[in-house]
Amino acid sequence: MPTVNGDENQQLSNASSQNTATRIESDSLGSLEIPADAYWGVHTLRAMQNFPITRRAISVYPDLVRALAHIKQAAARANADLGVLESKKAHAIDTACQEILDGALHAEFCVGVIQGGAGTSTNMNANEVIANRALEILGHSKGEYSFLHPIDDVNRSQSTNDVYPTAIKLAMVFGVHRLLAEHELLSGSFAAKGREFVKILKIGRTQMQDAVPMTLGQEFTGFSHTLEEDHARLTDVLPFMSEINMGATAIGTGITADSRYAEAVRRHLTDATGIEMKTAFDLIEATSDVGIFMSLSGILKRSAVKLSKICNDLRLLSSGPQAGFGEINLPAKQAGSSIMPGKVNPVIPEVVNQVAFSVIGADATVTAAAEAGQLQLNAFEPVIAHSLLQSLAWMTNACRTLRENCIDGITANEERLAAQVESSVGVVTALTPYIGYAAAATLAHTALTTNASIAQLVVSAGLMKEEDVARVLTPERLSGVSPMTSAITLPWLNEEE
Repeated sequence: MPTVNGDENQQLSNASSQNTATRIESDSLGSLEIPADAYWGVHTLRAMQNFPITRRAISVYPDLVRALAHIKQAAARANADLGVLESKKAHAIDTACQEILDGALHAEFCVGVIQGGAGTSTNMNANEVIANRALEILGHSKGEYSFLHPIDDVNRSQSTNDVYPTAIKLAMVFGVHRLLAEHELLSGSFAAKGREFVKILKIGRTQMQDAVPMTLGQEFTGFSHTLEEDHARLTDVLPFMSEINMGATAIGTGITADSRYAEAVRRHLTDATGIEMKTAFDLIEATSDVGIFMSLSGILKRSAVKLSKICNDLRLLSSGPQAGFGEINLPAKQAGSSIMPGKVNPVIPEVVNQVAFSVIGADATVTAAAEAGQLQLNAFEPVIAHSLLQSLAWMTNACRTLRENCIDGITANEERLAAQVESSVGVVTALTPYIGYAAAATLAHTALTTNASIAQLVVSAGLMKEEDVARVLTPERLSGVSPMTSAITLPWLNEEE
């Protein structure tokens, strides 16, 4: 059996042993030995020989495998409706696809995620697996393609150039829905912490310097709201992901396909997935255009960057525990050092940061691949697919682990927060409407150099009465939760009167 450089799938290595039975399959380049029990065939084997790059098979993305099965099933049904595929063959193909949708044969999708040929190897891997399983359903042996052929029957009325982009769009729709579900749960966890911390006053910071007071609840509620914005943007992109070019075949002219096929396959694909598919108005444009992938990538990058910023804040707020901010406690998940006893690190926010870095890099890859397309096809859709499907999967997992292993278990260091507010000169900002900016600045300087409280200095200077200062500096008013509702009579106003 020919040597394969790399191990895209361990089963190929196992099947290479001398004790494994084989069958012979041929293509236009010649004949090769295929493991007798493999559902893939000669085209898949050549791809594994040619693209030992990532050591990751396309089966690492179950959504893509499911999408391919949906498309081949819809195509078989459409072709049967139009009378261009025998009903017996169509039924066998349909049944084989359903088995894949139910979780069978995923390991047989073993070509590498990065491949030349604009996805042809992925399409042929699907055609061969489905054809060989359909042959078994019809009572034949794998490889007996005279009874049902991977290209003539499974790939009837299709080209890689409409199957592959439709498959990766559909896979990404599945992935976006899964990410949205986790995103919503994470936003809900932040909102719950916002409610839990609603009365805990703290000092806000700008440019890493003390600013004015706020509540810890406001901070966590803000995290929830920023996630809700990205949830909306991800939802907005979904309708554009459902525009497909099935029926375009090679370049968009529909050559080899019945003129009724595009609508028939669209209808069957919509019925099977429950996702309203739309056939692109201009199939030539749709076959070469990858703009929607850039849109999705940009939204994912935006979401990842904002989530990473939140994780940066969590790491800062929990830093210490003695020499840092120490405002909140993250759940201790593992020992943080092999040399420093008792050290615990913010490992969950750190891993989410790293996911964000990967998504940012993936966006650059998608941008470069989109720009590199030429004429009627973009040959680099495999790296676009890999980049986006990985980003979707990693972001989904990151949201889940951040929620389950971090956010839900956060507690507040209330005593430390209260002490910081009491000693902060930032509260003087709340007094500026009553004593003026210049006087407030002078008092702030005095407070910093003497460690005296702002409230005491204001009263000692005769600028405000003690009870008025207390009324202005309540936690509710300091944080803006309760606005000022009544006027305060100031000493100099009395003098003017």
